[in-house]
Amino acid sequence: MSARQTQSGGIGLTGAVFLVFIVLKLIGEIDWSWWWVTAPLWMPLCAAFAIIGAVFIFAWPVALIASVIETRRRNKRLTEQWKQTRGGL
Repeated sequence: MSARQTQSGGIGLTGAVFLVFIVLKLIGEIDWSWWWVTAPLWMPLCAAFAIIGAVFIFAWPVALIASVIETRRRNKRLTEQWKQTRGGL
């Protein structure tokens, strides 16, 4: 049997940018708010939520319109069936 090895992906781009920002802040090279220094940590999460929110905002009306169209088609079909059944009496 072979041993299974897993490797970490490292700190990534946002982690590296965060480390650079924190070092620059601590040595006094940048005079930014701590919010902006920590932005590489929380900005991707905010961007992901914004994208998910935009998808829901635009997809919900499309789904609603499709549902209304399908309901109208089903009602029309049922009405025609009812008329056929009633006409045969």
